[in-house]
Parts: sequence; C-alpha cells; structure tokens
Amino acid sequence: MTHQVKTKQRVADHGEVFTAAREVNAMLDLVKQETERIDSRFLEPACGDGNFLAEILRRKLTVVKRKYKKSPIDYEKNAVLAATSIYGVDILQDNVDACRLRMFEIWDKEYQAVLKKEVNEDCRDAVRFIFSRNIVCGNALSLKKVDAQGKDLDEPIVFSEWAFVTGFNLQRSDYAFDKLLEGDVKGRELFNKGNKTKIQEPSQQSMFDEPETNTPPSEGERLNDEGLLLKKYIAHYRKVQENGG
Repeated sequence: MTHQVKTKQRVADHGEVFTAAREVNAMLDLVKQETERIDSRFLEPACGDGNFLAEILRRKLTVVKRKYKKSPIDYEKNAVLAATSIYGVDILQDNVDACRLRMFEIWDKEYQAVLKKEVNEDCRDAVRFIFSRNIVCGNALSLKKVDAQGKDLDEPIVFSEWAFVTGFNLQRSDYAFDKLLEGDVKGRELFNKGNKTKIQEPSQQSMFDEPETNTPPSEGERLNDEGLLLKKYIAHYRKVQENGG
C-alpha cells in the first residue's frame, strides 16, 4: 500500500498510521542479517495490514529461492519455514484479514513462480493456515483477544510456535501470549527490540527423514519456563491445517 492513513477517524480512534516503504526498508536494514535468515522469527505487535511483515517475508523468500530453487522439495520446505517465522498482532480485524491475505499472496506468487507445475495444493492450504495462526486479532498491550469494536475480551492471545522435528514433520505448539511473556527466556526476548522484534530462533534439525505418525496433543503442560503450553500437534508440513483450531 502507498497511503499512510486510511481515515482520520481510524487515526483518532486507534492511532493508526502506516509506515511508508522507505522507512520500512531503512529500519529492517538495521537488522538486515536477521531478515535474511530463513528461520529468524519476527513479531510486529501493531502490524496493520503488514508493511513490515510483507517486506520481511520477501527478503526471506529471496534467500530461499537463491539457496534451494534447484531442489523442489527443499525449496518448498524452506518456504514453509519462512512463513512460520513471521508473527503479527493488530487490534482491527480488517487489518488482520488484509495482512493474512497479503502475506499468502506474496508467498504463493513466489511458490508458483519457482515450482510451476510442481506446486502442491495441500502445501498452499497449509501456508494459509499458518498465516491464520501467526497473524492474530488482539490487543498487544493487554495481551487479550478483542471483539469487533476492538474491546478486550477475557481470552488471551494465543500464538503457535512451529518447528520441524523429524523428516517432513512440523510441530505446532500453542502458547497463551500472556503466559509466554512470563517465561524466563522467550518472554524477555519477545519485546527486547521494541515494535519490530526478533523472537528467539529455533534450533535447526534434520528435515529429510520419513514422516512419523501424529502424537496426541498435550494440554496444560509447562515446558522450560516458556509459558503455559495449551496444545501440541505434529503433522506432515503439508497437513498442518488438518489439526484446525
């Protein structure tokens, strides 16, 4: 988008002013090395329709293409990994909807351009689902979900952490955002750079073994002071959407 203000009323009600592309790139260049790491995680607590997140995704996908374009399966898995690493919160549902769509369209355009006839519809659906989990409607100050008027609900924002575990399996772990911030490591790192934030990077593991069967979700489990684990799922990365929720 090129405009910085949608309406004066939105500015008055929500302080909504979008950052221009020049400033977005200048700010991201301050952490250029991290924006070009496929697995480096970013959170934008007031993401709007995704000016920062879209540019981060473009940079990551450029790296994925450069490194893996000659291997369709490696390209696909690393393009999915790039999608899992980007998070956003906005208090307005229309911004969230627009951001999710924008992110998927950027991802899908690159995916189809590289893989052409080898694109996989399940993988495309999986990435749509990942963006629906990672870009959420809520109040990043109160850490609560919000209603259609942007008023806090009595429900915490929930984020999904994604990690490749064995072979083609992608593990999703859902955490309540407020509890996550109480954790010793992740909580402090989540906002340690202000609004444009790199979240703790995951360790890299093998992605080439055969997939294993799903394990049942574990609820109410606390792991390594990282916050309250609400749910855990493991599925082939093209099938993560089948867990829903």
